[in-house]
Amino acid sequence: MGYSRTSEPISFERDCEVVMVPQGEKVTLPAGSVGYITQALGGSFTVFVEGNLFRVAGTDADAIGKEPMTPPELPDGASDDDVEVLAWHQLRSCFDPEIPINIVDLGLVYRCEVSRLAGGDRRIEVDMTLTAPGCGMGEVLVDDVRSKLELIPTVSEAEVELVFDPPWNQSMMSEAARLETGML
Repeated sequence: MGYSRTSEPISFERDCEVVMVPQGEKVTLPAGSVGYITQALGGSFTVFVEGNLFRVAGTDADAIGKEPMTPPELPDGASDDDVEVLAWHQLRSCFDPEIPINIVDLGLVYRCEVSRLAGGDRRIEVDMTLTAPGCGMGEVLVDDVRSKLELIPTVSEAEVELVFDPPWNQSMMSEAARLETGML
């Protein structure tokens, strides 16, 4: 799903746990709450309801009348390299609820490594940072990364470490991200 550049009206069809943006606090919006989608990226949605922004997880897309995201697939006998490619694809589906650019193009992912566990399952380790150390959405982004990586077939563990060294700066963004944000 692409970036929603218009405010699409929505109504919550059921009670739904959401995360306040940028505080990161979990709250429940009751069925019947009305608002607008301000961003729809990576399977999750940022909605504006009663003067506040909230993040609706992709698994709860049905609460606002949207289709949940399709889980990733791997061919039989996929190599560790295949899993790493899919891991980077999954990372590109993670977005800060306030910025319409994925965390890879923002330059927030410093490392992504795939390893084998006893028994053949895989583990993925990620080091990532935030655009600002005090961001209230930090743990929400970490949980989003972890859950999307653990959707990959054969991955039974995803360890996501939030690091602040080196500190993030705008030069870490891809050229496309700098162009989109006007930070060239």
